[in-house]
Amino acid sequence: MRKIALTLALTAGLTGISYAQTTQKLTASKMNEYGLIYALPLTALDVTLEAERTVKTPGEFYRYASKYLGVQPITEPSDEWAIKSVTVTPRGIADEEERYLVQFKSGSTPFMLLDENDFPLTVNSEEVAEMNGTGLPVSQDAEPTILQTAAARQAMTEDMLRATSTAKRAELAATKIYELRQSRNDIISGNADQMPADGAAMKLALDNIDRQEAALTAMFLGTAQKSTSVRTYTVVPTSDDSQRTIGARMSVTEGPVDLDDLTGIPVYIEIKTVERASLPRNEKGEEKKFPKGGLAYRIPGTADVRATASGNTLFDANIDMAQMGVVFGLEPNLFTDKKEPAYVIFDPTTGAIRELGTVR
Repeated sequence: MRKIALTLALTAGLTGISYAQTTQKLTASKMNEYGLIYALPLTALDVTLEAERTVKTPGEFYRYASKYLGVQPITEPSDEWAIKSVTVTPRGIADEEERYLVQFKSGSTPFMLLDENDFPLTVNSEEVAEMNGTGLPVSQDAEPTILQTAAARQAMTEDMLRATSTAKRAELAATKIYELRQSRNDIISGNADQMPADGAAMKLALDNIDRQEAALTAMFLGTAQKSTSVRTYTVVPTSDDSQRTIGARMSVTEGPVDLDDLTGIPVYIEIKTVERASLPRNEKGEEKKFPKGGLAYRIPGTADVRATASGNTLFDANIDMAQMGVVFGLEPNLFTDKKEPAYVIFDPTTGAIRELGTVR
C-alpha cells in the first residue's frame, strides 16, 4: 500500500468505463503497472427536513357558526409552517487526505468499482452495496378544499343564491345542513320516501350527502389546507467525541430556509461518539500491522446522532461513521490468486467491509 497526495491525473493509464452511471470500473493492467488509485470515504450526514404548511381560511358564514352549529370556527386567515419530521441519513464523500495506490501482482487483472467520489465500492465484484436514503419524504402539494370541489356547487340552493344578505344565506345554509342530516338518517333507517335500489346506490347517495354537508359546514367553520416541503442539508462531522452544529433551519412563514437565514428556527445536530474503532489484534493481543502494499479500508466507529429543535428531539439513532474509525488493509494477493481469487464489497458510507468471499 502506498498513501499518496496527488490527483487522479495519474490514472490516465487505467482501463476505465462508465458503470451504472455513478460508478466507474478500473482494471489493473500493464498500462497502469497493475496499480489502482482510490480514496477512502468520510461519512457525511444528509439532514432531510420535512416542513408542513397550513393555510387556514375563514368561511363565508363564520360569524354565524356558533349561532347555527354551536361550534367555534376559524376567524382569521393564517399561513404557518411547522416541522413535521427530520431524518438523518449517512452518505459517503471522498476524504482527500486518505488517497491510496494499491499495487497488484504483475500479469493479474483484478478490477475495482469506484463511485463518482473515487472511493471503492467493490473489488472483483459487480454487485454494489445498497445506498441509504430510500423511503425519505417528498414534497406534497395542497389538495383542493371541499369548497373548491363540485360538492360545494351542488350544495348551494336557489334560495341561497338569490339571498341578498350574508345573514340570510347563512340561515338557509344551516337549514340545508339539517335537511341533509335528516335525509341521511331516513336512508339509513329505511324511512326515505325514495330508497336507493341497492347497496351500491345507497353508498353513492350517502357519499353525496356527506360531501354536500361537508361543503356547507366549511362555509361556517372555514378550511385548512396542508402541504409539505422537503429540503436536504449536509453536515460533515469531525472526529471529535462531542459535536453540535446547525443542520437545518425552518421559518414559520417561509418553510425551510438557508442555514445563514436567522429568521429560521435552528435544527441542531448533536453527535456523540459511542464507540471508537481500533486496529485488529493478533493472538498475543498486539495490534496487527498494515499489510505491505495492502488494499486500504476503514473499520468505522459508532456515534449517537440526534436532531433537536426548540428543545424537542426529532431524530435519534446510532450511526456508523468513518471519522470515528481507523484504516487497515487487505493483502493484495487475495484478489490475484489464480485458483480462488477473493472479492470484497465495501460499505459506501464508511468504507467498511460489507462482504468478503471467493469468486465462484
